[in-house]
Amino acid sequence: MAEETLTFQAEVSRLLHIVANSLYSEKEIFLRELVSNASDACDRLRYLVLTDPKLTEDDPEFRITLSIDKKGRSLTIADNGIGMDREDLVENLGTIARSGTQAFVDQLTGDSSKDVALIGQFGVGFYSAFIVGDRVDVTSRKAGGEQAWTWASDGSGKFSIAEAERDSRGTSVTVHLKKSEREFLEPDRLRHIVKTYSDHIPIPIRLDGEDDKLNAAAALWTLPRKDVSKSQYKEFYHHVGHAFDDPWLTIHARAEGKIEYTLLLFVPSVRPFDLFHPERRHRVKLYVKRVFITDDYEGLVPPYLRFLRGVIDSEDLLLNVSRELLQTSPVLTRIKSAVIRRVLTELKKKAEKEPEEFAKFWENFGAVIKEGIYEDPDQRENLLKIARLRSTASGDELISLDNYVERMKDGQEAIYYISGESLEGLRRSPQLEGFVARGVEVLLLTDAVDEFWVPAVQQYADKSFTSVTQGAADLDKLPLQDGDAAEGDGEGPSDSQTATLIALLKQTLGDAVKDVRTSERLTDSAVCLVADEHDLDMHLARMLKQQGQLSELAPRVLEINPKHGLIKSLAQRATEKGASDALEDAAHLLLDQARIAEGEPLPDSAAFSRRLADAMMKSIAGTT
Repeated sequence: MAEETLTFQAEVSRLLHIVANSLYSEKEIFLRELVSNASDACDRLRYLVLTDPKLTEDDPEFRITLSIDKKGRSLTIADNGIGMDREDLVENLGTIARSGTQAFVDQLTGDSSKDVALIGQFGVGFYSAFIVGDRVDVTSRKAGGEQAWTWASDGSGKFSIAEAERDSRGTSVTVHLKKSEREFLEPDRLRHIVKTYSDHIPIPIRLDGEDDKLNAAAALWTLPRKDVSKSQYKEFYHHVGHAFDDPWLTIHARAEGKIEYTLLLFVPSVRPFDLFHPERRHRVKLYVKRVFITDDYEGLVPPYLRFLRGVIDSEDLLLNVSRELLQTSPVLTRIKSAVIRRVLTELKKKAEKEPEEFAKFWENFGAVIKEGIYEDPDQRENLLKIARLRSTASGDELISLDNYVERMKDGQEAIYYISGESLEGLRRSPQLEGFVARGVEVLLLTDAVDEFWVPAVQQYADKSFTSVTQGAADLDKLPLQDGDAAEGDGEGPSDSQTATLIALLKQTLGDAVKDVRTSERLTDSAVCLVADEHDLDMHLARMLKQQGQLSELAPRVLEINPKHGLIKSLAQRATEKGASDALEDAAHLLLDQARIAEGEPLPDSAAFSRRLADAMMKSIAGTT
């Protein structure tokens, strides 16, 4: 088959340029990334051999070899791992992640320090070879296959695929170095890089022609914690997580007894790019007696801890365990439960002892943790204890639910919350006015999952969660703070005038509203919309409609503030002759004003514009 030239995904070309420039100050990491890929290839084949020993019978010892060609100015990293066929080469080296690629590129900023983290999150370490190379050749033969293939590219936008010769399975990555990068042809330089970044790799790494290993080649998680340095943990995290950031938390423990296992887990300090991918996959590898089994077993780590990176090594599973047995294994069920408890215990310690550091964690992963509050009733109490939220009284600080309960007002019987898309929007919400005026703290919830865990929990510390945008506010038991008063406080319209206005508004607005009533929650605004207590919360309803899961929004309740100057005037006018026709436009304007405050689209923006223009003309003309 003749050589075939193919084009990179458009985003890959841009990424290659960013990698070559943004990571230049750390250019030696290219070797770390290529060695890590080689190690992964060996791990994957080692697992396949458990059920198909023929794959390695001609070459049973796994190894990674570095070869130097000073004359040709090239460095080759070779392994005898699982290898790749033509389809694998195109799929793995010609595209990125195969989903969400454009979203990834959209996040790239051009700021080197920021883009380094983003690139690392996405696990595109192979492309780091172009930091030091002006051409990269990858020759590979898949284990059990007969035909080898060569992938080649100069990183300019195209790559070629051609049939090749290779005596045995595995992959060789040859980096044709730029003239300025001859340092990577020096054996001592390579020894130093391997020792610094890849000492923990459990596959022997050697220089071609030398017998001595360049690395310790021991599984790091099997060593006692006292024998592992902070830098070794960091580099192992870089390897197992294909990451560039430093671990925020390291958990290294061994369990002995009826079930024996070792775990070495890391919490990233930077949010992984695929954290909110619909598959919600974790990145924890399962080993059995130091043999890699899988990194794709859903039952190993719950989705709400999918940000974890690392390994879990069991002594009690069979080496040739099948996926079917994994699904029903009581050993893994107990390991999973123990891992959850251990991780949550460590997170709770961080939250209590280092609240500022924990706040950084929560900003990255709080929305994911809250999924567990909804999905895992067994751990709900522990998850609620570490939950951190913002409120009307906390400013930019995060508070716990215990903090909220401790600060509740005398006579306050509920934990109040409001949900929406942004903190800024929520803080401007008119529904908060009466609560703020009374010094009642309200939780500000902006994650989509908040709409699900709050109803699932229903209460905390015997206090019910209550939305401030649903049902009656019931604030009459809580007095206004000293110095606070509603706008126009004093004599409002008479009860009969207010009742007449409400009747007129109901008649005019008809089915556009579910009800019209006076409000306890408004102090400054004239009107607001709230959901009936039997309907969905307004933010949840809008969210479901946007996702196509709700065809129509239920009519809202329109609440009016009788002490607001506008409502006073309208109530007085409502008792006069001809008020029904005179106030028709005002009624619709009030409803549209409330919709705008909620961030909801107007059903008829042209009619709104006309009514607003007419109202302004009458005001200017001095007419009523």
